[in-house]
Amino acid sequence: MLGEGFMFGLRKMLVAAAALLALGQSAGAFEVGIIGFQFTSETHARVANAAAAAAKAKGWNVTLLNSEGALPKHAEQFDALIARKVDAIIIAMGKPVEADAQFKAAKDARIPVITVQSGSSPHALFDIQTNEYKVGADAALYLLGQLGYQGNIISARFDLNVASRIRGRLLDAVLAENQAVKELGKFSMARTQSWRDDVRAGMQALLLQNQGKINGIWASFDGQAYIIDDLLQAQGVKKGQVPLVSVDGGKESYERIADPNSTLMATVAVPFDEMGKQAVDAIQAIVIDKKPKESITSGPYLFTEAVLVDKNNVQQFLKK
Repeated sequence: MLGEGFMFGLRKMLVAAAALLALGQSAGAFEVGIIGFQFTSETHARVANAAAAAAKAKGWNVTLLNSEGALPKHAEQFDALIARKVDAIIIAMGKPVEADAQFKAAKDARIPVITVQSGSSPHALFDIQTNEYKVGADAALYLLGQLGYQGNIISARFDLNVASRIRGRLLDAVLAENQAVKELGKFSMARTQSWRDDVRAGMQALLLQNQGKINGIWASFDGQAYIIDDLLQAQGVKKGQVPLVSVDGGKESYERIADPNSTLMATVAVPFDEMGKQAVDAIQAIVIDKKPKESITSGPYLFTEAVLVDKNNVQQFLKK
């Protein structure tokens, strides 16, 4: 019979061998780098976290980074992933123009890049996004419908993000064709790192300047709408008195739409979690399975559908 010492030593050897085997498997695994531009924005975090979860489910190694709304940090993180020679990169709400050098460096290093809600880059495979021209039109027309196409509005904008900027331009186009609705004032968010304070101060000033004259409010994304909703509720505004409409969707948005005390009337829901998963699936198809990029999309964008959510269908979304 073998001695206990021998058996103990054998067990140690087997454990060490298993650990080395696992390490080897991990080291040889497909590696993806995922960068979210600003995790304090729920939508950025939803895309990045969904992509990370989908990649891990495939057994890939994942490096998940948050640029914290800072362009220099964003560029540094991008550079670091390129230097590490990851197999692919996913960027959530990135800056293809400002980070053009990094996008080009990734392409030169033969590292495929897919972006989400970022705008196109000649150096990336494609950008996954909703048709923001349609999204912007849906939000603007819903708000005007609530007003009977007449009255005064104010708006909260964010022109530094391509999706939010397009939404604002569609609002301008709708207003240009509907002269009975006047925009009394607009606030343009600038400071991405302290954006909540920025929106609170800017919209509070607009509400005070136009007190008693505002019939409706448009916000470029739901995070802004939450702050505006809180300000309106603090002033005693009831649901429907000053309709508030926004874009993005998510649990908090749906709860506010269903809440009789909230002033948020509707949002155009963008499927951010699904978009993060789509980015991972596209990398699987193009990079690993070697399918042509055109089998996913023929142009610089892969479009997904957005749905307008209001009191009529909000319960369907709360159940998801």
